[in-house]
Amino acid sequence: MASIRKRGAAQWEVRVRKKGQPTTCKTFETRADAERWAREIEGEIDRGVFVPRGEAESTSLAEALNKYIKEHVSKLSKGDKNSRHYQALAIKRRKIASKVLAAIRSKDIADYIKEREEEGVKASTIRADLAIISTLFNLAIRNWGMESLQNPVARVNKPKLPKGRERRLEEGEETRLLAVCDSEMQNIILFALETAMRRGELATLTWNNLDLERRTATLYETKNGETRTTPLSPKALTILKRIKGDLDTKEGRVFKKSTDVISIAMRKACQEAKINDLHFHDLRHEATSRLFENTDLDIMEIRSITGHKTLQMLVRYTHLRTARLADRLAGAKREAKSFSHDQGKEI
Repeated sequence: MASIRKRGAAQWEVRVRKKGQPTTCKTFETRADAERWAREIEGEIDRGVFVPRGEAESTSLAEALNKYIKEHVSKLSKGDKNSRHYQALAIKRRKIASKVLAAIRSKDIADYIKEREEEGVKASTIRADLAIISTLFNLAIRNWGMESLQNPVARVNKPKLPKGRERRLEEGEETRLLAVCDSEMQNIILFALETAMRRGELATLTWNNLDLERRTATLYETKNGETRTTPLSPKALTILKRIKGDLDTKEGRVFKKSTDVISIAMRKACQEAKINDLHFHDLRHEATSRLFENTDLDIMEIRSITGHKTLQMLVRYTHLRTARLADRLAGAKREAKSFSHDQGKEI
């Protein structure tokens, strides 16, 4: 049923034929590997569990990445679409991309991880690459008719992410930062501290996304690709009404600065205010921390505001509420409070 013939100096071609089944062939570097594969295929045919491997054994990872970009990435939100597209193109330039999907094993993925680590690439970047490769294999198995494949990413040990940044605004930094910003950047910073919105969410927020009567903002272009509606605090509403009062039009973007301009303005402001190691994204951490420290909202309510994808991402903030929980154990009632960070007292 199986025939093996030598091709060239170091290649062995296997052909497995059986009536009622498509001819299956593959080339190996050693006869031992060829014989092993032939026995595996013959065994699957005899047991009635054989799945044709032709497409998986003829499609390279590079070719599959092209299909992934066309069929999957094109449907993502704008921010994710751009980042995933460039990541996929970068993977295509790697050595592993020349291998056919059926030949990629967990060891190949482990070697890829080691290679990237030796290049000094961050764990988060490597994990993002692995997520793309994993998604690609799942698509190939479920949607592209390559049921014979197994996802090689599923069994490897992925690089551990470093502990998340915990930079908080120190006493006086908020006042100093706002003092060197123009009026729009002031509004952006204050709104970020009230809503815990990401830079991209702020830059794409439009007046049509807002319902000031219901005190909500609907965000369509979020990091995780899921639409969310977040409640607006009284201070956030005051900021929006102040901006709205200065405009002749009530359409378009709320904040005119793009994501890149926001980052540039933040860096410049920190330099002028002599504030070290503060990034715009740290304002999201600050805002989330304040929600735990200064309100009685439960973790699910806070998640609906911040849009964290999993509760595990919020667990690291729960220690900030320890003192309040101690008060509750002593008989204190639940109550909402607002807080002025720079004054360091409840108001």
